[in-house]
Amino acid sequence: MANKLLRTIANGENESLDFKQTISDAHKIAKTIVAFANHKGGTLLIGVRDNGSICGTRSEDDKYMLELAGHFYCEPKIDIAVKEHEIDGKTVLEATIEAGQNKPYYAKDKDGKWWVYYRVNDKSLQASAVMYQVLRKQNRAHTEISKYSQLEAAILQCFKTKAEWRLKELSEVLGIKRNRVVYSLAKLIHFDLLKVVFHNQEEYYALSA
Repeated sequence: MANKLLRTIANGENESLDFKQTISDAHKIAKTIVAFANHKGGTLLIGVRDNGSICGTRSEDDKYMLELAGHFYCEPKIDIAVKEHEIDGKTVLEATIEAGQNKPYYAKDKDGKWWVYYRVNDKSLQASAVMYQVLRKQNRAHTEISKYSQLEAAILQCFKTKAEWRLKELSEVLGIKRNRVVYSLAKLIHFDLLKVVFHNQEEYYALSA
């Protein structure tokens, strides 16, 4: 098991794996937990530095912080499965977060405000207005789209002239208020007609392959 874990660590952080030396702030770790739950799930390895070196952790303290974050700083509450591993005499915690069944999940910040986060590559980013609506739609039955609105048809037509668009650009070129475009984009993404792509953590939309 230790060798398998070391191979995982060697591959580095990604959209489903995050390293933490320790957990000192329940608010901050809740952000990552929520991002995994709103995505495809993921694993936190506590006792591992960002560069992949093993520093070990105070397991009981970090277990407590994980439970605190999942139950009091995430909404809905998130249960986290934790395993202990010994590597070179040091303890590493493997905390597994499943993909959520009640999206979107929120994390509470230090000011008591609740925010939705989403996993993008190896970062936990605050969900955009479009991604928030996409997450809400994931709780609904996923069937084929039966018809398009005029706005949805107009959005799809835009991709004949350019491969990737930002929300602001679509709103301007169509002359439609941003909020209306948000809902239509979310619907098209939900039905796999469009996809979200990121460049330097900035959100763009493209036709699904």
